[in-house]
Amino acid sequence: MPKEIGFKESIEDLEERERIAELGGGEKRIAVHHEQGKLTARERLAVLFDKNSFEEIDKFVVHRCSNFGMENQKITGDGVITGYGTINGRLTYGYAQDFTVFGGSLSETCAKKICKILDLALKVGAPIIGLNDSGGARIQEGVSSLGGYAEIFLRNVLASGVIPQIAAIMGPCAGGAVYSPAINDFIFMVKNTSYMFVTGPDVIKTVTHEEVSKEDLGGAMTHNNLSGVAHFATENDKDTLLMIRELLTFLPQNNMEEPRLKSTDDLPDRETPEIENIIPINPNKPYNIKEVISVLVDDNYFLEVQEHFAQNIVVGFGRLHGRAVGIIANQPAVLAGTLDINASVKGARFIRFCDAFNIPLITLQDVPGFLPGINQETGGIIRHGAKLLYAYAESTVPKVTIITRKSYGGAYCVMSSKHVRGDINYAFPTAEIAVMGPDGAVNIIFKKEIMNASDPLKAKDELVASYREKFANPYIAAELGIIDGVISPRNSRRKLIKALEMLQNKTDRNPAKKHGNIPL
Repeated sequence: MPKEIGFKESIEDLEERERIAELGGGEKRIAVHHEQGKLTARERLAVLFDKNSFEEIDKFVVHRCSNFGMENQKITGDGVITGYGTINGRLTYGYAQDFTVFGGSLSETCAKKICKILDLALKVGAPIIGLNDSGGARIQEGVSSLGGYAEIFLRNVLASGVIPQIAAIMGPCAGGAVYSPAINDFIFMVKNTSYMFVTGPDVIKTVTHEEVSKEDLGGAMTHNNLSGVAHFATENDKDTLLMIRELLTFLPQNNMEEPRLKSTDDLPDRETPEIENIIPINPNKPYNIKEVISVLVDDNYFLEVQEHFAQNIVVGFGRLHGRAVGIIANQPAVLAGTLDINASVKGARFIRFCDAFNIPLITLQDVPGFLPGINQETGGIIRHGAKLLYAYAESTVPKVTIITRKSYGGAYCVMSSKHVRGDINYAFPTAEIAVMGPDGAVNIIFKKEIMNASDPLKAKDELVASYREKFANPYIAAELGIIDGVISPRNSRRKLIKALEMLQNKTDRNPAKKHGNIPL
């Protein structure tokens, strides 16, 4: 008769099985991982989640593939760690691909583990974070692996706008694997150790005869600076995980909640006279709008999103009297703050995220118009610019705007004007609200007078000064109720906070429909 196993022996067996599972691909592969400056999947989860809070699910799962000798290569956990825990004391779900196990490749069972945790996150209503470090689909499993990706994509789409989804690329992420992070709300990439692309350098060389490195094709700065695919570029694994923890402090658990208030000693009625020294009187001189943002927000702290991409518009999170807000601001220091294709897409996506998760929008407007040029027109500035307009008009969260200086033409309409349901719109005394700048307007309106003048340059200068005095100021807009008030820059913070308090119980609804047809 077989020997009975006692309770003690069964516990010892369990502990041994757990020890094996926690080794992943083994000590040698872990050592190689560390040599590359990377943390293991378990080490990453330990940094991301509050101490000892992570509860693993499906720890003992193994793959079911029996092709190509895979039946003899089974590793407990099968290349991905899934579970839940707390981050800053709040329930959060997560998964981390383990590159030491079959290169982190996605098997059918890996996909099932990830889908299970996504389903739980959606059911409970809590954020999900995916730490990606994978060689792609497990080739030995064929279409089963590809189907696993599709199952994950479906859940990403269903969860979009319901729970925050964050992806960190902490190694390779290639082929079909890139589309799950792409559907997520935010993508973090680690400099020098992470890359994303649909087709790698070798395939590109074969098909198009172009030669390119992995870093130039899909590295962290390529996707943060050039493509706009990623939202944050970080120095190393630990920096990435700590930044994710910080980002979550600005977000609610789901679309039915609001972000938590954070206590601050920064007074709500603090004056901001510094702004008067930041913004030049000369409308043609640039300034850094980030300096204005820093002055306005609690404790001068602003978490910028997509810092390196489309720098002519600035987006990110701050707080006003403890309340999380999304900030969108034209940047006069880059392209004079004009709106182009990339800025429009960047702004639109950020606005839609904030609207989905009940985060009020603060807009700082200093925009001379849309960037002119053949490349912009043929590249679809009409379609892409319409995305920004659509996002502002569609959003129902509280929206407060300050026109700091220029506000010309169609860009005035787009940047959260009263006409697209801006709730409270202010302007500084230096604001210029007009169809176009004084110089351009005078060239059109007084073309004949200037040509026939004895001194055309002097005549034009006088007409420009007259036009600026009569039209390029905020008071005509104030008289028409198009802005709600002209305010002193030193009162900006107090005015914003008062407006947000007043709008706290705002309700605004869009017509009943399946969904709109945003010009993608």
